[in-house]
Order: sequence, then C-alpha cells, then structure tokens
Amino acid sequence: MNFKNIFGFLKKDNEEERICKKCGQVIKYSLLFENDMICPSCNTYMRMGALERIAKITDDGTFSESDGELVSENIIDFPEYEEKLEKAKKASGLNEGVVCGTAEIHGSKCALFVMDSNFMMGSMGSVVGEKITRLFEMATKEKLPVIGFTTSGGARMQEGIISLMQMAKVSGAVKRHSDGGNLYITVLTDPTTGGVTASFAMLGDIIISEPNALVGFAGARVIEQTTGKALPKGFQRAEFMLEHGFIDMIEERGKLKDTISEILVLHKREVS
Repeated sequence: MNFKNIFGFLKKDNEEERICKKCGQVIKYSLLFENDMICPSCNTYMRMGALERIAKITDDGTFSESDGELVSENIIDFPEYEEKLEKAKKASGLNEGVVCGTAEIHGSKCALFVMDSNFMMGSMGSVVGEKITRLFEMATKEKLPVIGFTTSGGARMQEGIISLMQMAKVSGAVKRHSDGGNLYITVLTDPTTGGVTASFAMLGDIIISEPNALVGFAGARVIEQTTGKALPKGFQRAEFMLEHGFIDMIEERGKLKDTISEILVLHKREVS
C-alpha cells in the first residue's frame, strides 16, 4: 500500500461530507480532517480510521507498513464470513482490522499499530493477533518502543476460540518486549472493549486515553443484569477510568503527537 499517496488524498481538498451524530452538523471531510476528525460545532470526537490516525500521528513519509499482505480466511467455516470480510475491506480500504509498521514521531523511531473500527468494528481475529504479535517481536529484536492505538468490539466471533487465543499470544509478545527493557504505550480510543481490553490494550507501560472514550470488557447492560445493580454515572468512560486508576492520563486528540513524542524522548535508550 502506498501510504504517501493515501496521505496526500486525505489531506487534499476532499469534497465528501460527513454528519455529526450528536449535533447533526454537515461538515466537509477536508475541514473535518484538518480539525482532527472533531466536530467544529459541538467538539464531538468522531472515530478515526487507521489511515487518518497514521497520517496525523506520524512524520510525513516515515511510515513503513509491515505484514500488510496478511488476510483472514474462514478457518472454522462460519456462515457468510467471507461476505463480511469483503464488506469490511470495502468499508475500511484495508485488508484487516489493524495496520502495523514503523514510523517516526517528531524524529523518534517507533513501531506502531493502529486498529480500525471500520473493519468489523476492529474485532480481533487470528490475523489481527498475528500482525500485532509480529510487530512486537520485530520491536523486541530492534529495541524499538511500541505505540498502539486500540479500538475494538473484542474478539471476532466468526473465528471462535482461535480469536480468543490471540489474547494470550499478543500478551506473551508484549511481555517479552517488556523483559527486553522496551517501552509500550497504549492509546485507548472509542470504543476499546472485550478481549482487547482484557489483554494488550491494558498492558502498556503508559496508558493514555482520548476524552470520553468507552473502555471496558462487558457491556454496561450485561453488567447491570448480572450484578442486579445500577452502574454509576460515566461508568466505563475514560474519565471514570482515570479517577479509579485504570489509565494514566487523558489527552486531547490534537495534542497526542506532541505528548507521545515527549514520552519517547524521555524513555529513549541507546541501542548497542
């Protein structure tokens, strides 16, 4: 995939229009992209695709994709899975629910993975797990920090137990990366739920979240039905998570690149 050309397309005067689901404002995509995919009328954060996120967070021309050729197959013969995969590819413009590679952020080199909610709600299947695992293995070998942007509905049901196995596989790769003295930063975006939250999303040395992002395992309704108790206001939102010590900080989208860059500089290590 030619990311340089894609970034050029994202940044040019695109006449496509988007509608803010909160205030109903109709916004040109070109203006929305320049405003970090935040509604200029009501300041609502719209979900960003992986390509948009990479374009905003990395230095121009520095991103190099890895394992972009890996694609999912219907390994347990789940009905209509092939059709869902094709629909997801068209909706997202990607081969899978995560994009992995290396890049520079204000001159600091890092490994990077970005999940995309446009591809089956960023669900974690075997290829998503494999791509992230390979990224961590490469970063461990090259002694690179890893930056991960998470958004997911959880494990991909169309792959059954194989999707759940990715939780342990990726977590093992994260542990080996950590044992090598390397930094891992996670950025939780709306929504980060299910098995992704229960594994690598919450294993970062530093865990950042965008404002008001939904972060949790099971849905609020399921929890209330199981416990028989009403949940507190703002439960599973980033601000609630910060107050209760589950994340380290909340950062505005427009400041994320500078914040991550500062952390990378502070934790920079000499590679022998």
